[in-house]
Amino acid sequence: MQLFNDIKAQFKAGSSLMKLIYINSGVFLFIKIIQIFAFLFQAPEISETVISYLAAPASTEELLRKPWTVVSYMFLHEGFFHLLFNMLWLYWFAGIFNQFFDQRKLVSLYIMGGLAGAFLYILSFNFFPAFTDVANISIALGASASVMAIVIATATYVPNYNINLFLLGQVKLKYMAIGILLLTSVFDFSVNTGGKIAHLGGAALGYFYALRLKQGSDPGLWISKMLAAIRGWFRPRKKMKVTHRKNMSDYEYNRARVIHQEQINKILEKISKGGYESLTSEEKTILFKESQNK
Repeated sequence: MQLFNDIKAQFKAGSSLMKLIYINSGVFLFIKIIQIFAFLFQAPEISETVISYLAAPASTEELLRKPWTVVSYMFLHEGFFHLLFNMLWLYWFAGIFNQFFDQRKLVSLYIMGGLAGAFLYILSFNFFPAFTDVANISIALGASASVMAIVIATATYVPNYNINLFLLGQVKLKYMAIGILLLTSVFDFSVNTGGKIAHLGGAALGYFYALRLKQGSDPGLWISKMLAAIRGWFRPRKKMKVTHRKNMSDYEYNRARVIHQEQINKILEKISKGGYESLTSEEKTILFKESQNK
């Protein structure tokens, strides 16, 4: 229980980048635990069902039944190295991104990149004849499209930013981003085609996102507002204290003012004789409140 509380505290105190990494890692761990139980009980359909409820389907019929998957899929990984490399790319490029923008924009870009990747993936699998036989069974999962959006957006905004690479020395960010895009999304296109298409969707979103930022607008503002509203639903509300008091008559009001002014005069007289330090803590509080009402 203490370990859980420590993780919870670190999550709350962490940056948006670390929260994204925590969520991806937490979902991965959850899937692995489900798969262990599925193995022990000889029921592989359990883990398959859970994954099917989180991964984005290419089938539009399935998508209509599970519309949340266009968001959940971008936090879902089955393989450890798939998760590891996505989180490393996210950590490195988001670190550069955060040097120029706030964390709110990072989260918005992550989500928008994932949505763009899912959109292009689903559109392609229902349009191109090459996917006719697999469109009904294909699913997409992973943060790659979201990460690619951050990679390309960062490189588009600061293309000449220098990165020190082992053995290569300083390399401009734009060349590194192009290399990543080619290696992960273009070369050997027939392998993991759905994933590569999603990468391209995220990359395109990242490119246009950065262009809009350069023009002075924030294309992810709607996501930031939506997330703020969602957080507000779960934030504990302050209890409203209702008190009832009897209205004073003019005589009572004027009498109270006179008594209060006499009290203030006594405090001021005490200061003139013994200085401010001669006041009691109660008298200092009264004097402070009076100064705030001026």
